[in-house]
Amino acid sequence: VQLQASGGGLVQAGGSLRLSCAASGRTFTDMGWFRRSPGKEREFVAADRWSSATYYADSVKGRFTISRDNGKNTGYLQMNSLKPEDTAVYYCAAKIYSSGSFSYGGNYDFWGQGTLVTVSS
Repeated sequence: VQLQASGGGLVQAGGSLRLSCAASGRTFTDMGWFRRSPGKEREFVAADRWSSATYYADSVKGRFTISRDNGKNTGYLQMNSLKPEDTAVYYCAAKIYSSGSFSYGGNYDFWGQGTLVTVSS
């Protein structure tokens, strides 16, 4: 089982990026995105619960959109209106069973390797 995150890069404030998370080995129920900024703890960004509901951290609500293509077993995080404070390593995560809090990283079974997003001012 493997999650492969990609799509990070350097972008100016106000710009956009789309992160991808390709899953291989099995299908998943919930998929989430988390991030870790320098000197900070990992934080929840967004989650897609069994393709039936989506959830966002207040800091990204209205700017980020989580989605997934079940046929490709791939999740996406579209990030618009990026701000310097969005600079972080972004991680995708997935659950086998849709249970427990979607915003708690400890509930996820598998993690991608992380992709760096840098937003310049």
